[in-house]
Amino acid sequence: MKTEQNRMSSAREGEATPAFLLPSTPGEITNTLSHYYRGELGRMTSWRDRIDRTSNWAITVVAALLSVSLSTPSSHHGVLLFGMMLVTLLLMIEARRYRFFDIYRARIRQIERCYFAQILAPDANAGSEWAVVVASSLRKPRFLLSYQEAMHRRLKRNYGWMYFILLLAWCLKMSTPKLQTEGMPALQAQSWAYVIDNAVLGPVPGLAVIAVVIAFYLAMLGFALRPDRDEGEFGHGEAHV
Repeated sequence: MKTEQNRMSSAREGEATPAFLLPSTPGEITNTLSHYYRGELGRMTSWRDRIDRTSNWAITVVAALLSVSLSTPSSHHGVLLFGMMLVTLLLMIEARRYRFFDIYRARIRQIERCYFAQILAPDANAGSEWAVVVASSLRKPRFLLSYQEAMHRRLKRNYGWMYFILLLAWCLKMSTPKLQTEGMPALQAQSWAYVIDNAVLGPVPGLAVIAVVIAFYLAMLGFALRPDRDEGEFGHGEAHV
């Protein structure tokens, strides 16, 4: 008697808790895909906003340090060197954020190129494996770009100009007496010894400081000029960031 009651109660519990059902009709699948696309687009936009925020911080830092360093002769050239270090830190932070952004952008482009574009203008040559690619990315998310590749992209597109402006300002600060000592009428340095003396940073000799700055910029230039990885639209697209 008790066994029959237990069976009946378990059957009722099974009826009370319906099993999880996946969308089965084309309408349900389309509706689910639309909601998924909207959510993925929101995540991509959120990470893009974080990237822009970091770039804005870097631009603000460069503008503020240029104003401080070049406005008064009493300001030290080390302010510009500090600006180079700070911009490098922001570049590293932005590269990390860019790797996350690239994951969601790749999913969005798969859906747009292989689903929505096929609805608007069907193409027989378009691939049909896009759903497998997106599903694989959802099951096992992984970065599509290495950290160095992300830094390379951001350096070429944004941060290279900031480094260039800081270098010009630093050279101007080193070679212009009016920006070093108040009351100096000369507009440019008369000798290399004057520039080397101005480049002294605490106990570090001026020649060593100049050598470190040159080595740093040569390394950045070589890193920025290295060839891009061929990734089709993801590497060379007109709308790429």
